Amino acid sequence: MQMGFHHLLLIGFGFIIILNNVNGHPIEDLVENLPGQPKVGFRQYAGYVDVDEKAGRSLFYYFVEAEKDADKLPLTLWLNGGPGCSSIGGGAFTELGPFFPRGDGRGLRRNTKSWNKASNLLFIESPAGVGWSYSNTSSDYTCGDDSTAKDMLTFMIRWYAKFSELKSKPLFLTGESYAGHYIPQLANVILDYNKQSNDFKFNLKGVAIGNPLLRLDRDVPAVYEYYWSHGMISDEIYLRIKEHCNFDDYEFPVPHNEPISCNQAIDEAYKIISDYINVYDVILDVCYPSIVQQELRLHKQVTKMSVGVDVCMTSERYFYFNLPEVQKALHANRTNLPYEWSMCSDVLNYSQSDGDTDMLPSLKNIIQHDVPLWIFSGDQDSVVPLIGSRTLVRELANDLNLKTTVAYGAWFHKGQVGGWQVEYGHKLTFATVRGAAHMVPYAQPSRALHLFSSFVHGRRLPNATRIPIA
Repeated sequence: MQMGFHHLLLIGFGFIIILNNVNGHPIEDLVENLPGQPKVGFRQYAGYVDVDEKAGRSLFYYFVEAEKDADKLPLTLWLNGGPGCSSIGGGAFTELGPFFPRGDGRGLRRNTKSWNKASNLLFIESPAGVGWSYSNTSSDYTCGDDSTAKDMLTFMIRWYAKFSELKSKPLFLTGESYAGHYIPQLANVILDYNKQSNDFKFNLKGVAIGNPLLRLDRDVPAVYEYYWSHGMISDEIYLRIKEHCNFDDYEFPVPHNEPISCNQAIDEAYKIISDYINVYDVILDVCYPSIVQQELRLHKQVTKMSVGVDVCMTSERYFYFNLPEVQKALHANRTNLPYEWSMCSDVLNYSQSDGDTDMLPSLKNIIQHDVPLWIFSGDQDSVVPLIGSRTLVRELANDLNLKTTVAYGAWFHKGQVGGWQVEYGHKLTFATVRGAAHMVPYAQPSRALHLFSSFVHGRRLPNATRIPIA
């Protein structure tokens, strides 16, 4: 029996829809296989979402399905900070994603503690000018917190149009460092959008930020207190900093309004600490990038381990992401940018004054909308130390009149202390991760995964261990 033309056309059109959409996901963004990638059972997607067609502004993303039961698990967005640093290079391929670069810079190895064991993961290079995200309007590279939050809201709405079956999933917003600005500001524009929308609403279920920049008058003096308490600077220099520096009026990124005596003391502190200490993790050895880059070009294995961490991973990552075959596999760099991919942007002119913003009102609004907030800190970080974050969380709890429901004490992972925590009801938690860096999952992947899994599944961190002590 011969089918009519219109019947064939309808079948063909339906087939095209199937070809371009697999389980509601855009097949054109499907990452078939990354160069040197181990075989896995979950799918990956990468590509662009236009946030302003007229300006030619577009953000690059990388989405990884959960390792198992992807349809049953939530969606988690992760943003790195900077401002101006890549969430693909940071979170996705150095910290909590499913792969790490191999020591030869030409392949990948599995991250056995990837957060996609507990959630679907979305990473975005934001704002335009970071990584492979770009604009055809050069003035867009002069930006700040407000424009970044607005573009991220547009991105999320349009990304959900690509992945429509994920719209109803619980959404968790996470990040680290300057994401102490990015994530709360995004959460607040999402909450505002939900109030005004008569149609789709984001199913926002939680916010978690690691070692976050929240308020300079607490976070900055904590740096020098950390240096002193860890034996990195002398009593004399620390006392001079305390005496001559007025951190209540500190301005980002350098204290132009401080007296010369303050700046001299700070300069002396940095000379003593030297370039041979990783201030993001004070117990790790350092990597020497110039030597590593040379060895990578010679196809040598250059992985350097320090307390179980590959300290040269950043150089291996840089080399890998600038391989043409990697960019092709990720559908990245579609406009042939006139510069190489780098972890932190050289083209972005981000508002320095935005770093002065007090983020506690934004965090307060999130909690008042009954969205749980977790602040976590790697305790080996001197850049945004736990000393400042813990104080600010306590101030936030007092402002909201939240009572302590779990007193400050240890939480446990595999029979050992994973860190310390304090809870203020179900709405606010502060936790440290013992032995972790500024990039918590990088230095303590197992403890970080435990913390993250507890967060997205609404569980408390265990404050008792079942292993008996003789």
